Amino acid sequence: MEQPTTPAEAVALLERLHARAADELIAAVRRFAEGGAPPSREERARFRYPELRVTYLPDGPAPKLPRAYGQLIWPGEYAVTVTQPAYFRDYLIEQVGLLVKDYGAELSVRLSDTEIPYSFVLDAAGAAAFENVPAEELARHFPNPRLTHVGDAVVDGLRIDRLDHARPLALFDAPRTDYSLKRIQHYTGAPWSDVQPWILFTNYQRYVDEFVRWAAAEVKDGGKDWTLSCPGGVRVAAGDPDGERKALDAPWRKYQMPAYHLTTPDRDGVTLVNIGVGPSNAKTITDHLAVLRPHCWMMIGHCGGLRHTQRIGDYVLAHAYLRRDKVLDDRVPLEVPIPAIAEVQVALQQAAAGVFGGGKDELRRRLRTGTVVSYADRNWELNYNQERTLLSQSRAIAVDMESACVATQGFRMRVPYGVLLCISDKPAHGEIKLPGVADRFYDSAIGAHLRIGLEAVELLKQNRDQLHSRKLRAFDEPPFR
Repeated sequence: MEQPTTPAEAVALLERLHARAADELIAAVRRFAEGGAPPSREERARFRYPELRVTYLPDGPAPKLPRAYGQLIWPGEYAVTVTQPAYFRDYLIEQVGLLVKDYGAELSVRLSDTEIPYSFVLDAAGAAAFENVPAEELARHFPNPRLTHVGDAVVDGLRIDRLDHARPLALFDAPRTDYSLKRIQHYTGAPWSDVQPWILFTNYQRYVDEFVRWAAAEVKDGGKDWTLSCPGGVRVAAGDPDGERKALDAPWRKYQMPAYHLTTPDRDGVTLVNIGVGPSNAKTITDHLAVLRPHCWMMIGHCGGLRHTQRIGDYVLAHAYLRRDKVLDDRVPLEVPIPAIAEVQVALQQAAAGVFGGGKDELRRRLRTGTVVSYADRNWELNYNQERTLLSQSRAIAVDMESACVATQGFRMRVPYGVLLCISDKPAHGEIKLPGVADRFYDSAIGAHLRIGLEAVELLKQNRDQLHSRKLRAFDEPPFR
């Protein structure tokens, strides 16, 4: 156990311990694959995650702070295992710094009892070197992923009884984080480290094409350190002669939910993920992106309008959700309300007003705020007669498949969220997407819709400290955001 005196020293120590453990683990796997001896017991004992501990022993009343996170409610010790501390350096220093500054908390760092699975430290190139070694042989001698060590107990508010009686310091520990980092790359095709803290979700490839055009222009004009990271490891830099074409030609079809990241030197760019159609994908990717602690995620996709006064091409700003998709019912019971995040709602509305122009009258004509109902069944219309009464009672104004899950996952994972949808058809009124109508709709609406999402991000960046709302925090929360 070492006791650093500053948050920066603590994170530097976490980095050294993690790097040493990972390097020794990789070296041992390589030696074994080349016909050498497996690791000894003493050697394997070093293949472990570092652990960060915070001790809070107050000698007076705790300070009353207005922020939603960075609070120590109970005296005692808080602990979490940490992975990739070099990537999370700024986040960790910020979070630990609040506890030291406001509570006088003491810090300590040690090697934990939790082993690092060998597959979590091998990149694709490194793993290829060991493909001829049977997986069961590696699992006999090296730490391997165990589902019993990966879970969301802290996220879901379940009690965790540690032998040392320490409370959780963060929502996600190292094994859960590493598990998700690997899955992000698997599903999206782009490096997890390129994910930006402002995330847009869509359910149509046409939005991706529009985002690529915008991002390629931003890279060209933004400076030499701006890049557009695309599926398949494709990267567009400022000097590329045709960055847009390079990005559009990336092998996105290989991946279930291709992602595109406009990265900036200060790591404050924008990510777009095409999650496709359906709430299952929405849950899958948000489960994993949440470990990166983004500032916000927003859904910008299509929906069906439910009111006769709506027109194709109008917008819906969701402020409530009728959850009929059943994806998260066992994690977040239906009786738990999913609140709108005021800061996100205001940013989306202001961005829409700016894109529409024409003042308040034009905004009222093009944008409605209300309840969105989400189904898991794309052919929900075939059950319309049974659903009609509930739709009417809920006052729903639009229907889709992903929005409720995106919002519920944001609520569950403490990530601010918002939903702005564009009406592409009105199934309850016989207005469906015929080929000609659909093409005209896509040509006129998608560019404006994406601009609204991007403008909302810029507005949220100006007030990011107010974005992390206390309405996302439970009674007894880990201190870290």
